[in-house]
Amino acid sequence: MLTAFVLVYLLLTILVGQWAARKVKSANDFVVAGRSLPLGISTCVIFATWFGSETMLGSTSEFARHGMLGVMEDPFGASLCLLLVGLFYARKLYRSNLLTFCDFFKVRYGRKAEVISALLMVPSYFGWIAAQIVAMGIVINTVMGVPASIAMIVSGLIVMGYTYMGGMWSVSITDFIQTIMIIIGILVITYSVVDKAGGLQTVINRAPAGTFRFFPDGHWQNWLKYLAAWMTIGLGSIPQQDVFQRLMSSKSEKVAEHSSYLGALMYLVIGSLPLLIVLCAQQLYPQLAQGDTEKILPNMVLEHGNLFIQILFFGALLSAIMSTTSGAILAPATVLGENIIRPFFKNLTDKQFLRIIRLSVVGVSAISMLMALGSHNIYELVASSSVLSLVSLFVPLTAGLYWKRSNEAGTILSIILGTLGYIAGSLTETEVPSLFTGLICSIAGMIIGTFAWKTKPPTSAISHSSAPA
Repeated sequence: MLTAFVLVYLLLTILVGQWAARKVKSANDFVVAGRSLPLGISTCVIFATWFGSETMLGSTSEFARHGMLGVMEDPFGASLCLLLVGLFYARKLYRSNLLTFCDFFKVRYGRKAEVISALLMVPSYFGWIAAQIVAMGIVINTVMGVPASIAMIVSGLIVMGYTYMGGMWSVSITDFIQTIMIIIGILVITYSVVDKAGGLQTVINRAPAGTFRFFPDGHWQNWLKYLAAWMTIGLGSIPQQDVFQRLMSSKSEKVAEHSSYLGALMYLVIGSLPLLIVLCAQQLYPQLAQGDTEKILPNMVLEHGNLFIQILFFGALLSAIMSTTSGAILAPATVLGENIIRPFFKNLTDKQFLRIIRLSVVGVSAISMLMALGSHNIYELVASSSVLSLVSLFVPLTAGLYWKRSNEAGTILSIILGTLGYIAGSLTETEVPSLFTGLICSIAGMIIGTFAWKTKPPTSAISHSSAPA
């Protein structure tokens, strides 16, 4: 029965994506849903940006092993990211009326900055998408017994298919429906397992010592690692195309800002519930913690949940993963089509440009599936995809919005030094996380380049007015 439900759910998702594809009349519809999403749908779309395998499987695994200190990156860092986007980035970016982050780099700094940022941004998504595909493979393998590699390929093709058909319209409508599934499923399961474990206070009292410790001890190396965990997604995912694209799909800058706040709150609350569920699972079924910690929740539901709970859990889990995967595929595909491929062709029609982006969806999906087949650690795949954008693109983006003097030379040097600093830090044994080395080098590059080469930026309109590009 559960297998039948999973199959029906996947089929319905494809049909919904196909229905949403009817709204696609232009490339603008495909990329940003015609900039027409109302607050409710926009909030769900932004909430679903990262609420996937990292939150449902990766973070619960880390929490089971390391307690609260193991999950600063997600859900806490991810919620921080959405809050900061709403406070400092949403309105300014929405006014730009651009398709991609790299368009911002082109208009603000120049063509070289656009190309470099695009070449860094596109591959940064492969690990993230691969993590979601791995997670879908785990779910389908657990439920149906299908070999994990086949499950990953099939699930990846399904998400690629409806994203190819409807772009952001398919992503938005399926995200809205899937978010409802996520919330209902997680709330019901949380209530059920907490009640079975004796109530919330009993669960908290029985938790191992240090489970809820929110701050590290006084050693400075531990504090640096702690801050790095917050910053990986908290700052590193701000200069990412998936966030930008979802903001730009809102029907107004006010909706873009407010949906960021609401998305941050939803992410923090709903994202904390799987942690509570896995804590209950450890107390109720300690034998499950002896195996693969990423499978604690799926195995608990399969072995000890009734059919209703199983349907709710796996419906919520698949919803979370698929909603994240579709947006993550569309983001680099848009950058690849708009900022890397399109400049080589003059006088492209809108229909031709739309075809390029759709083909880019196929290419991004194929590469990500190959990565998924080669690495099965969800948490590592996700972390590697966020750090690169932090050390290379965060500083130029923020400077472009808030520092009038920042220019192309500073941006290029910031990207290069930040990336090289991070790589050097990763290759050397040091107590300082390589993330900090890269970020400091990126800041230094921006300052040195801006003052050493006082080139005039193409425009500063994006930073200080609402003039569209």
